[in-house]
Amino acid sequence: MKEALFRGACTAVITPFSADGVDMERMKRQLDRQRENGVTAVVLAGTTGENATLTAQEYANMVAGCTAHIGGDMTVIVGVGGNNTAACLEKARYAASVGADAVLMTPPYYNKTSPAGLLEHFRYVADRSPAPLVLYNVPSRTAIGIPAEAYLELSRHPNVNGVKEASGDFSLASRIISECGDALRLYCGNDDQTLPMMALGADGVVSVASNVAPAELTRLTADCLAGNYAAARERHRRLSPLFRLLFAETNPIPVKAAMAMLGLDSGLLRLPLREMDPTKREALREALQDLGLPEA
Repeated sequence: MKEALFRGACTAVITPFSADGVDMERMKRQLDRQRENGVTAVVLAGTTGENATLTAQEYANMVAGCTAHIGGDMTVIVGVGGNNTAACLEKARYAASVGADAVLMTPPYYNKTSPAGLLEHFRYVADRSPAPLVLYNVPSRTAIGIPAEAYLELSRHPNVNGVKEASGDFSLASRIISECGDALRLYCGNDDQTLPMMALGADGVVSVASNVAPAELTRLTADCLAGNYAAARERHRRLSPLFRLLFAETNPIPVKAAMAMLGLDSGLLRLPLREMDPTKREALREALQDLGLPEA
């Protein structure tokens, strides 16, 4: 049996950029807000954190600075995914050296591998990483998914803790629960699927929406963990427009726009991402108002 790294809401945090780089003071304020609203874990340098555009020095400084700021109060998970297996391991070792609790690792993108290569990609890092791995299944981004057979095989590895499952495939999630049990912890990877995934047995959600509404995601996941599904259904219903509109364009374009509307110092986007379409932006503003979130 493997213990869950977190239960409840984990925020895949944005990276607030200024013209000079990563704004660490803004970053720390974001982390403080997550902690104050009951979020139990954060993912640093994930997709939502625009990890693809971080320089090596920015990545190192941000991971070290953020872990020092909140480590011990919240579970810290660091994104290390990529299509260079050796580089993934180097990042995992660095994350562990500065105090991260776990690392989040995608399948290799672009240099598309075989099923055997996929397994070896994860095993190579898991064998050598001081920190446990959370697999990240997001075929919409990587163009390669993790099949059920691979999950079963990797669940036997003592250093593979779980999976952020963002494929949208409930049949696959059900098989993970049924065939892997507590040998592979299941974490929902899509905000709009938090309720049904937790009903299946997921320990929580790695959330984009909790950048905007951390208290709401904390309550939603708490209701699910307590088996209070009537309350969870009502909260899910209220949050559904926000969940949808936060993915009306490529993440993290909408979430940074929403945070800016709320005066939450989300910072700049980096190319190739650009500002949100004005029509979609207005719909997002209305969703925030409907939730009673105060506009700056």
